[in-house]
Amino acid sequence: MSIFVDKNSRVVVQGITGKEGQFHTRHCVDYGTRVVGGVTPGKAGQKMDAVPVFNTVKDAVDETGANCSLIFVPPAFAADAAMEAADAGIGVIVTITEGIPVLDMMRVMNYLDGKPCRLIGPNCPGIITPGQAKIGIMPGPIHKPGGPIGVISRSGTLTYEVVNQLTLRGIGQTTCIGIGGDPIIGTNFIDCLDAFESDPETQGIVMVGEIGGTAEEEAAAFVAAKMSKPVVGFISGLTAPPGRRMGHAGAIISGGSGTAKAKIEAMNAAGIHVCQNLGELGELCADVFT
Repeated sequence: MSIFVDKNSRVVVQGITGKEGQFHTRHCVDYGTRVVGGVTPGKAGQKMDAVPVFNTVKDAVDETGANCSLIFVPPAFAADAAMEAADAGIGVIVTITEGIPVLDMMRVMNYLDGKPCRLIGPNCPGIITPGQAKIGIMPGPIHKPGGPIGVISRSGTLTYEVVNQLTLRGIGQTTCIGIGGDPIIGTNFIDCLDAFESDPETQGIVMVGEIGGTAEEEAAAFVAAKMSKPVVGFISGLTAPPGRRMGHAGAIISGGSGTAKAKIEAMNAAGIHVCQNLGELGELCADVFT
């Protein structure tokens, strides 16, 4: 099975006529994703290749039955795009856009509260159920269909490294999800862990975290209390200096909190199989999962 998206997901791309939107939409379509429409205000009636373009998400939903949105809208307008998607009844909103102001994301989260939709991201690579649907910017060919491992990561590039190591060892993935590296995101580690725990085809999970915040410690507590499936963990940023942002907006050690050491200790205490060397993660996964 999978979590959140599958072969039945009907995707509308917001910002489809922009350079990034066109490029990644084509890769999603080539992978087999059901991209049923795109949205760019003022360009209704046009097509991006064979994909029809609409003025609004509601028009796209009414015309195509879209239930998932992929957002490539510039940062200044991305928050409004996410709220528009939710207002149109989209169930899964995947926001790739990086650089959305924190105050804008606070407004989005407040707007989405109580609505029947899931926001993934922002500042993330998206989500892929190998062999079924690629909704994001990740390289499709490195993923191996058939499970049995779920992957969750705050980092896009580290997601690709983990997936590639799994695939090279013949270990398939059920769903791989990049939750994003911003301080405020829609879907967190615990949301994904809970979904993977409930998925009968997922037999183990790889969780990739990084410095900053307390999400990994909270996830470790959830693993200890609620998870029956084995979890392999990795934390990047072990040598990061305090006070300096390392790549992602949320990857910063502040006031002595958010350190890699504290996160690794919490994961070890929760019974998570912690990998200290990223180059050895595939080997550890093979030992734990097979």
